[in-house]
Amino acid sequence: MGNSKSGALSKELLEDLKSNTKYNEAELCVWYQSFLKECPTGRITKEQFEGIYASFFPNADPTEYARHVFRSFDTNADGQLDFKEYIVALHLTSGGKTLQKLEWAFALYDVDGNGTISKNEIQEIVKSIFNMIPEEDQNDLPEDENTPDKRADKVWDFFGKKEDGNFDCVEFSRCDTMRSSGMRDF
Repeated sequence: MGNSKSGALSKELLEDLKSNTKYNEAELCVWYQSFLKECPTGRITKEQFEGIYASFFPNADPTEYARHVFRSFDTNADGQLDFKEYIVALHLTSGGKTLQKLEWAFALYDVDGNGTISKNEIQEIVKSIFNMIPEEDQNDLPEDENTPDKRADKVWDFFGKKEDGNFDCVEFSRCDTMRSSGMRDF
């Protein structure tokens, strides 16, 4: 990662992040100093990440969703986010290209990491999202998607799969078409 003694980013990491994100050198250096201030070890644990999510959703339970998001960003599966994983995640969620966002969303829904998404995985993610929506707001959702099961069924039906089927990243990329057809984000 960076040089822990000087608190500076390594040249190699800096060049990698400049090439693969929208951030320039000055922005990356500022982000890195802020990251080290908040995470002196140079890593964010799953528990810290869950705490961050909890602060954004004080009236709901974001724990399960935060775990899924963390898993999708922890690209080396070491149970921690280093600065590179953190910045790539920030880039993807705040301004990455559509294809990058779709690849990330696929990784989020591919809970078991086998390269396909099953109906059970859709249900698991949708349920974790519903846990973050206050109950009174759930009542305002359209009738055909006002419960996790209804919403998961609607998403699953969009892909035209049988109950025991699954789909891969190519099929999942159709969600861009879904969005333009009026279906809400899932």
